[in-house]
Amino acid sequence: MEMTMKLPMVEIFETVEGEGLKAGFLTTFVRLYNCNLRCTWCDTKYSYAPHSPEFFATIEEITEQVRKFGNPSICLTGGEPLMHGSKSLALIAALAELPHVEDIHIETNGAILLRPFHELRESHHLVKEKVRFVLDYKLTSSGETQSMIMENFHYLGSRDEIKFVVGNAAEFAEASRIIEEFYQQGQILFSPVWDQLAPAELVKLMLQSPFKQAKLSLQTHKYIWHPDTKGV
Repeated sequence: MEMTMKLPMVEIFETVEGEGLKAGFLTTFVRLYNCNLRCTWCDTKYSYAPHSPEFFATIEEITEQVRKFGNPSICLTGGEPLMHGSKSLALIAALAELPHVEDIHIETNGAILLRPFHELRESHHLVKEKVRFVLDYKLTSSGETQSMIMENFHYLGSRDEIKFVVGNAAEFAEASRIIEEFYQQGQILFSPVWDQLAPAELVKLMLQSPFKQAKLSLQTHKYIWHPDTKGV
C-alpha cells in the first residue's frame, strides 16, 4: 500500500552533489514539491506555491527512477522534503531498501520536527545505516530564523550535517552563538549567501573562530553551471 502513495514532485535528476560532505560525488536528486518557509535568498522558489507541482509520482515510481540512475548517493530535497509526514517517512524507508543506495542525505530546513524521522532511523536498520540529515539552520537574513525548532539538535548524530548560510560577519557571530548553546553532534558547515558574502571573507571568519573542525561549503554547481540552471 505504501508504494502506491503519491507525492507532489518537482524533479528527479542525476548530477554531482554541489554542497556538503558529498560535494563532487555523482548523486541522484529527488526534489519534492512545497515548503513551509519563504526564505529571502531561496534559490529554488520554483519548488513551492504559487508554482504548481511538475508532476505526481508514487513511491514505487520514484524508487524505480532512482534505481535506473544507479547512483549510490541520493539527495532528498525540496522545497522541504519532510513536510509530507507519513508519505515522507515511507519514501525514506523505500529508498533505504534499494540495494545500490549507500547514502541518503536529506536536506531539511530546520522548521520540521525531526523526532519521527529520528525514530524511523533508530528502528529501521537500513535507514540507520544510510540516512543522514543536512539541517539548514536559518539565520536572520533568511527572514525565517523564528521558525527554527531548537529541539532538532537533539536528533542529530555524528554523521549528520548542520549548515549555516551566512550573509555577513554579524550572521557568522549569530551562528557561533547558536553552535555554542545548542550544538551537540554533526559536521558544521558554513556557506556564504550567493552574491552577498565572498567566500574569502567567510574563510577569514572561520579562521578567527574556535570551530576548527568546521567545513567551508560552496555551491559548486553554481560555479560549474549558470546559477539559475535547473536540473544540474
